[in-house]
Amino acid sequence: MAEPQTLVITGATGFIGSAVLAELARIRDEAGPGAPRLIVRAVGRRAPGADGRARADEWFPADLSDPGSLRGSCEGADVLLHLASRIGSDEGECAAVNVGGAAALMEEAGRAGVRRIVHLSTSAVYGRGPHRGIAVDGVVPAPQSPASRTRLAGEVPALAAGAVVLRPGLVIGAGDRWLVPALEQLLDATGALWEGGRALLSVVAVRDLARLIGRLALGAGPAGGTVWHASHPVPVRAAELVGALIERGVLAPVDGDLSEAECLERMAAAGCRVGPSQFKLVAQDHWYDSAPIWDAAGCAPGPGALACLEGDAGWYREYLGRG
Repeated sequence: MAEPQTLVITGATGFIGSAVLAELARIRDEAGPGAPRLIVRAVGRRAPGADGRARADEWFPADLSDPGSLRGSCEGADVLLHLASRIGSDEGECAAVNVGGAAALMEEAGRAGVRRIVHLSTSAVYGRGPHRGIAVDGVVPAPQSPASRTRLAGEVPALAAGAVVLRPGLVIGAGDRWLVPALEQLLDATGALWEGGRALLSVVAVRDLARLIGRLALGAGPAGGTVWHASHPVPVRAAELVGALIERGVLAPVDGDLSEAECLERMAAAGCRVGPSQFKLVAQDHWYDSAPIWDAAGCAPGPGALACLEGDAGWYREYLGRG
């Protein structure tokens, strides 16, 4: 029997982290005789819920904004999956978690001799588009928000520790409380699509991203100290994404087409909570070449985010009050 492997995961109660927990449970359930037993340790301020407890064998209480609380979190671990981040408008709070917390966690991983690290970042580090099929750092990163600025800074200690750094684009699926709710607010405020929905977007289904992270966690793919885009290789047009959500009853139909400037005017008049920078993420091309990471990991990217919507539409309808 192979020696057990201990995987430490941060952000286990979040949107992407909970999907990764489910993927690790699937891997564990389907493992054949002789495969190493996976021991999953969740690190965070609170324990995973009932479903998560069934998937995480251990819980290590810690707060990424308090570096001292992380002491011992990686003891005896083989793999670290750092999937937690602070998303907000307070630069200091974001820096405490996304930079200070990441640095402290990487120091713990080094002290414990962790041999494999996967660190989750975001393609939002590139800032305003249009971006069309660019390779990693094909344009100079120019983050526009406290969250994206500090997540870019948090990549530095992760890369120094030998992490595989992933920059996904828009992530969609059950548990998404940002992308599709933001689209709903935009459509409610504008009553129309923007520029015909021509923008090409890098999108990935959360379950597909979790499959990729699971493969990387178990040793597949590239060497550490590298950065990779991690969306589906085929971009999605904004009109196709919105149309698929309307077809499944997640979003209300709209009639009309407006320019970006007209949309921004209507958004301001309606008091839309989605800001101009967030709007531009779906109104302009934000497409990043993600094929290399799937090839390097030997992981099929799947049919794409729109194909996954069929199974997630019910969750979205309930969350948005359209059930």
